[in-house]
Amino acid sequence: MYSHSDNTTRPWTGQSRTTSLTRPRTAQSRPGTGQAPTTAATSHYEASFIIALLEGRGIAREVGIAALDRDTGRAMLIQLADCQTYVKTLHQMHLHYPTLILIPDTFLSSKDNLGPSSKSTLSPTSLLVQCLYDEFPGVPVEPVLRKYWNEDAGLEFVSQLCVRDEERTATILAVARKYYALSAASAVFKYVEVKLNTQFASGSLRIRFVPVEGTMMIDPETVRNLEIVDNMGNARSPHSLFGVLNHCSTAMARRLLRGTLLAPVTVGAALEARLDVVRELVQSEDRFTEVKDALRHLCKVDLDKLISSLASNETREASSARTASSRVTQMLNLKDVMRHLPTLQKALVGSKSELLSIICNMLSDERLETVERLVSESLNEDASLQKAGIGAINARVYAVKANCNPLLDVARETYKENVGDIHALHSSLTEKHDLPIQLVYQESGFLFSIRKGDLVEGKLPWCFTNLSTRRGRWLFTSMELKKRNARMKDALEEALVLSHSTIKDLVSAVLVDIGALYKASEAIAMLDMLWSFAHVSIMKNYVRPEFTGTLAIKSGRHPILENVQSEGMLVPNDVYCSDCTAFQVIQGPNMSGKSTYLRQIGLLTVMAQCGCFVPAEYASFRIHDHLLTRLSNDDDIEKNLSTFANEMASCAMILGLASSKSLVLIDELGRATSSKEGVGISHAIAQELIKLKCFTFFATHFHELSVTLSRQPTVVYLHLSVRRSRLSSSNIGLTFTYKYSLTFLSVTTLMYAFRRIVNGLTDELDHYAGTVSRLAEGCAHICWENRAWPY
Repeated sequence: MYSHSDNTTRPWTGQSRTTSLTRPRTAQSRPGTGQAPTTAATSHYEASFIIALLEGRGIAREVGIAALDRDTGRAMLIQLADCQTYVKTLHQMHLHYPTLILIPDTFLSSKDNLGPSSKSTLSPTSLLVQCLYDEFPGVPVEPVLRKYWNEDAGLEFVSQLCVRDEERTATILAVARKYYALSAASAVFKYVEVKLNTQFASGSLRIRFVPVEGTMMIDPETVRNLEIVDNMGNARSPHSLFGVLNHCSTAMARRLLRGTLLAPVTVGAALEARLDVVRELVQSEDRFTEVKDALRHLCKVDLDKLISSLASNETREASSARTASSRVTQMLNLKDVMRHLPTLQKALVGSKSELLSIICNMLSDERLETVERLVSESLNEDASLQKAGIGAINARVYAVKANCNPLLDVARETYKENVGDIHALHSSLTEKHDLPIQLVYQESGFLFSIRKGDLVEGKLPWCFTNLSTRRGRWLFTSMELKKRNARMKDALEEALVLSHSTIKDLVSAVLVDIGALYKASEAIAMLDMLWSFAHVSIMKNYVRPEFTGTLAIKSGRHPILENVQSEGMLVPNDVYCSDCTAFQVIQGPNMSGKSTYLRQIGLLTVMAQCGCFVPAEYASFRIHDHLLTRLSNDDDIEKNLSTFANEMASCAMILGLASSKSLVLIDELGRATSSKEGVGISHAIAQELIKLKCFTFFATHFHELSVTLSRQPTVVYLHLSVRRSRLSSSNIGLTFTYKYSLTFLSVTTLMYAFRRIVNGLTDELDHYAGTVSRLAEGCAHICWENRAWPY
């Protein structure tokens, strides 16, 4: 059992022990609710992270985050420099969705409440805390005394609790000078020990420092608007990107898939390794089937939660029998997992892809064989968990092998005799009253049961009591049965407690090699997720994407819309965006498909950077560091923002975060104000995005932009075409083709393209050679109609 040194076991004051804060009611915020709202980040994932946040003083806005998942034994330490909207911090919190947020008590100040209760409340003094209230209105925020945010104590916690594997040294070195993250770690571990009555064994937690680099940042609004994790209309609907790709068998893989969708990979080598695995599973039917069958046996147990439960203990044990029962259950689950791991490892032998070979080696760890041997030596071979009933109780009682503890053998015999006495009582009463009485087991013990139709005159003999009904049957008991149930329970608890002594030694031996279990869980999760990618790629005829400096998609399909519409009804579209055509203005009438086209580009990019095949005939992508969007025209009552204010806040975030490697999707900018102001705002923001040289798709109804942006380089004008048709009762005279066409390039763009061709970029020649004359004619025609000549 883990015990802290003196410098980390300072007692908590009465204030910190009893104070629990939720968001105060104000005129600008919705009253807090007892349950966190269903958002794009929580629908398919139960929040279990306890997150501590600490913001440094000064203008740099340095934020330290420590996120602990008690259920899975994962601890994430993050330190980053954020902007004034704290979008990066909120993004990380959506990745590790909180059930409780801890902040220093200095972030809140006492304030007299003018209400009738006249009680003292606390109000935030930090902009970060206000952002947390706005973003997570249902999550409790609790202050912790400032003295417990100690970087030295945090480093000691990390050094003692971090699992002893090959990544331990790298983790300690990475966080050694991350003072804010270490201070947050000190607060969260102390809170869990004192307030939540949980202690972790030394070297039992999977603690990692999470660098902000290496993943694509997707802000929470983009996650919601693109329906990456949740469907906007119905949170339980499977019509989201997560629902399309989620064919995982294990809970670990579902968590990994969710995290990957919210933070796609930006490392080219890692993406290619994942794509190699998906390709091998798609091309090899035998390996695909073997992996599927092996994963199916592991779906019953969440290995992450199992490892965490083995590593944690209650600081103050409430019931020895209850603890013993849960420990025996955990070891039976571990036995079931260890029995099926060799089957999964065997399915990967001889793999061609490097990542599959690495996963195979992780599952072949000698320490796993040691754990399996320890479990087999202590537990019966035929011991397995049952769902409910007396079989589940017997599985726990007889889990430990015989002759390990003489007292346990005696307790088992006593338990067996008591159960036999209950069955004998049942037989005698059945014979005495000539009734087809059955014996059933519930949590309270054994009960008698009989169908209502089997009773003569609908009455039971006088000796039976506590009559109740359920599903057409009478349930009842007797005084003698109650006595024998009490004796049976005493023997059961004694057997479980005596079993716990053996199980306790087994757990201690297993924890020595807990690092191998964590590695096995990671390997299973990655393999299951990639198998899910292969499964959907086969079912939907996806293709492998390439990663170049150009975004080029031939006959791309919207992955979510493809599941909704009937086969053959979806209209595929091409996408081409390069440095020469980085800013693309998309125009067309309402309902022509502009918004769907933008969302399709964003979703396919996310899929590709997750390592999944994409719905297209050919796809090439550039690796992006940010996916930034402005897609909705909604106001935000909770943040007291009008539609226009919300629109400007989103644009400010985009301009503050966008870089030359970002992908920006903007739909109908400037529609929340007058037309003249909207044109001016759209033109100004478009100019800034053109200067940043990020890939931008800009859907608008402002035809004036074709004139005002005509002198800007890299600008392309696309149009979603509509055909005139005959007016009828079911037709308004328009037929939407949902296909875009290239209207024209600005003269500056043509000159820019030719300059790149002259400089030796021959790949652009193939794209422009056949269209130069047509583009020039189109440009001249449109400029003549608008009486505006850009040159």
